[in-house]
Amino acid sequence: MKLVKLETFSNEFVCFVRATTEDGAQGWGQVAPYCADITAQVLHRQVALHVLGLDCDDIDPMLDLVRDREHKFPGAYLRRAMGGVDTALWDMRGRRAGKPVCALIGGTPGRVRAYGSSMKRDITPKDEAARLLRLRDTHGFDAFKFRIGAEVGRDRDEWPGRTEEIVPTMRRAMGDDVALLVDANSCYSPARAIEVGRMLQDNGISHYEEPCPYWEFAQTKEVTDALGIDITGGEQDCMIERWQTMIGDRVVDVIQPDICYLGGLSRTLRVARMAEAAGLPVTPHAANLSMVTLFTMHLLRAIPNAGKYLEFSIEGLDYYPWQQGLFTSDPYRLEDGHATVTDAPGWGVEVSPEWLAKAQYRVTEAV
Repeated sequence: MKLVKLETFSNEFVCFVRATTEDGAQGWGQVAPYCADITAQVLHRQVALHVLGLDCDDIDPMLDLVRDREHKFPGAYLRRAMGGVDTALWDMRGRRAGKPVCALIGGTPGRVRAYGSSMKRDITPKDEAARLLRLRDTHGFDAFKFRIGAEVGRDRDEWPGRTEEIVPTMRRAMGDDVALLVDANSCYSPARAIEVGRMLQDNGISHYEEPCPYWEFAQTKEVTDALGIDITGGEQDCMIERWQTMIGDRVVDVIQPDICYLGGLSRTLRVARMAEAAGLPVTPHAANLSMVTLFTMHLLRAIPNAGKYLEFSIEGLDYYPWQQGLFTSDPYRLEDGHATVTDAPGWGVEVSPEWLAKAQYRVTEAV
């Protein structure tokens, strides 16, 4: 069936995409959050004109066509817009087949182990430990990620001594039965990253994310080669060629593609297959409770080299007020530290009509 209509419903933070075929079948997807209204413009200006009229079953060739036609625009916005179309088409496929997306890509519905992912740096180590303990007892998490350093901090901490304090504080609070992960968000030079990494190893931290500026592969590889802890990264990378280098040179031990940043499920599956061939696990980036976490749940239920966990944001409406009222039901109920992919068709979720009614609307149709 041919794709004949693309609609976007957006605000500054979120943009949902509805795709429609010539026989009226529809599916819902989403572009990456933040500046989502700008991504919606890119979708209509630089993606829709290339994909409307094409066969909806040929998602990979469709995305490659957009890449080729828009070769002068190789960056993040174009990939984010492509991802909105891709994820809408996967939802459509699932709805047509009466199957969840995970079943279309070789998986099954079921549970996914989650780690509680903190986004905060403006919190004291004592307060962070206390809130993660509450979440452990309430939701059954047996793994958490917290923040160290300062975001792209050039070796500076959020405040002096915070990293040296929070790492042992978290280990003492959680004991030995909880896996602890950290995210440095591109903070360190290699020398400082290695120094911090040795402290992390001494405290039983198992996952050290984005220790150096993410675009500096050589710096990150220096850290990977020097430490025994898992070095992870890749959330920001949206170019397949970058992934070929990252995986081929073993820049990290665990890759972390973001389905929305990378350009959709189809392109993420390409990267996952490359990682599988290289023996690398995939623990995707999914830092909020828009549709990206749902996409990631389906992926992890299907790929053979799924990592240990699903990233699951613990931040509520005080941190992400724009998450309010996105869906007609909650797809993110946790039980014993696990989220569940249901057997509902497609992504298994419906966007709230009330949210859609308040969004900026735009449509492009096949001529």
